[in-house]
Amino acid sequence: MKYPNIIAIDGPAASGKTTIANQLAEKWGYLFFDTGVMYRAVTWLALHKNISTKDEALVTDLADRIKIDVAPPSKDDGREYDVIADGIDVTWKIRKKKVDSRVSRVSAYPGVRKALTMQQRRIGLVGKVIMVGRDIGTVVLPEADLKIYLDASVEERANRRYKQRVDRGEDVELRKVLKKLEKRDNIDSTREVAPLRAAEDAVLINTDDLSIAEVVSKIEKIALSTMKE
Repeated sequence: MKYPNIIAIDGPAASGKTTIANQLAEKWGYLFFDTGVMYRAVTWLALHKNISTKDEALVTDLADRIKIDVAPPSKDDGREYDVIADGIDVTWKIRKKKVDSRVSRVSAYPGVRKALTMQQRRIGLVGKVIMVGRDIGTVVLPEADLKIYLDASVEERANRRYKQRVDRGEDVELRKVLKKLEKRDNIDSTREVAPLRAAEDAVLINTDDLSIAEVVSKIEKIALSTMKE
């Protein structure tokens, strides 16, 4: 079967983007690229190098110089891919709480977004890619053949994120997870540069009452129907 060459999947945190895009990419033999890992990598490296994430100029300079590689998983520890930043395996480091609480600030810096968007476009325009993020269909790849916007209530997304962390052995509270998601939603949707929103021609899918398999099936049907048009 022939599917759209470039697919953009956007949506807020814990809406299911990563899991669903990864499954589709595996089924179709496409590249799965979660652009959020780039912003997380910049955030982690800034902290690692003792650069304040409040210092826009220094963080932007870091983003201009950083080399980030995303590759198939090299370890059987639950990771979906390897994330290498300046030669350091940061796959799990970028998922730590200290990164969670700062990545929205870093991703809102215009210079950071410009630096990483260029890298993302270069990868995406090669084709046979499912790219995931918050501004893929609107900014990074507005020419994508198919744009999907996944959404879910903040309560449902908080439950999902809470379960993920518990499964990883982390000591977390659902109430705090919910508050952090609400704060991040606000930052992402109100930032001046590339705010979180659905592209005008995106297909909106609410995942509240759908299983992962049901969402995957729905997107496959949409993708096939797009190719027939």
